[in-house]
Amino acid sequence: MNQDEVLAAMRQWLEKAVIGLNLCPFAKSVYVKNQVRFVVSEARHLDGLLEDLDRELDLLAAADPAEIDTTLLIHPTLLADFHDFNDFTIIAEAAVVEHGLEGILQVASFHPAFQFADTEPDDLGNYTNRAPFPTLHLIREASISRAVAAYPDAEAIYGRNIETLNKLGIAGWRALGFASAPAKKASS
Repeated sequence: MNQDEVLAAMRQWLEKAVIGLNLCPFAKSVYVKNQVRFVVSEARHLDGLLEDLDRELDLLAAADPAEIDTTLLIHPTLLADFHDFNDFTIIAEAAVVEHGLEGILQVASFHPAFQFADTEPDDLGNYTNRAPFPTLHLIREASISRAVAAYPDAEAIYGRNIETLNKLGIAGWRALGFASAPAKKASS
């Protein structure tokens, strides 16, 4: 896929799944204000992806939140295996600390075969974190704090998401235009 196709698939996922199913009630406001930065990495190896991550961490930390509130760092070909991706997220979280951004930025992860620990591959709860491509979501902690403070019962979001996805089912997920990619047992 070329970069435009990757971006189109990610926007479709964000619009139909994340915002459309209200999996993240905080996503719509930053998306409609064009405060989400989409970056498609073309790194040929993990070192290159880590360099892209370093650059994006610095850029997001320095950016005005009114311009760029959050970043999706997407890699359509590296880390296709969820186990490898899950291992890389540990490195990504360490990069936040190395940049002196702990407490300022955090990393959330999305993958086509995402699987929470102690779940089965087709457990619909895994679909809350399933995106078309391996993606690191760089998030401002201050933005999360403000959103959670303004959202009644933020702790209930995860449970509501599971209920939404159970009602939707695999067929409903596919009807939205997304593949259902069973994953191997992994921890996160």
